[in-house]
Amino acid sequence: MSFEAINTAKAPQAIGTYSQAIKVKNSNATVYLSGQIPLVPETMVLNTGDMAAQIRQVFDNLRAVAQASGGDLANIVKLNIFLTDLSNFALVNEIMAEYFQQPYPARAAVGVASLPKNVPVEMDAILVLP
Repeated sequence: MSFEAINTAKAPQAIGTYSQAIKVKNSNATVYLSGQIPLVPETMVLNTGDMAAQIRQVFDNLRAVAQASGGDLANIVKLNIFLTDLSNFALVNEIMAEYFQQPYPARAAVGVASLPKNVPVEMDAILVLP
């Protein structure tokens, strides 16, 4: 089994000891996407819009990394959502329906005390590419 780091300028560059994603090469490629926060990739500045705009930015960032790995959001089999305020979970569900179709990926939503750069939302994912 071999690994390939995925990197795209269409999503925020890694700002620590992680890759945007790692593709595991076997008969099917499994890709592990690192957590994405609402950073605007062109400026590396946080999206300062309302919560809906920040959630959309995170999904856009996940899509960019998924596409750089040869897939798309439809290839996500597991999505993890981290929220500093779980009252925003209904909004995440509403916006997620704009980005995903059934069957939806397996998912976890976790309330956390804080996230990098004091953002209110972060998501990571696992994709499987045929």
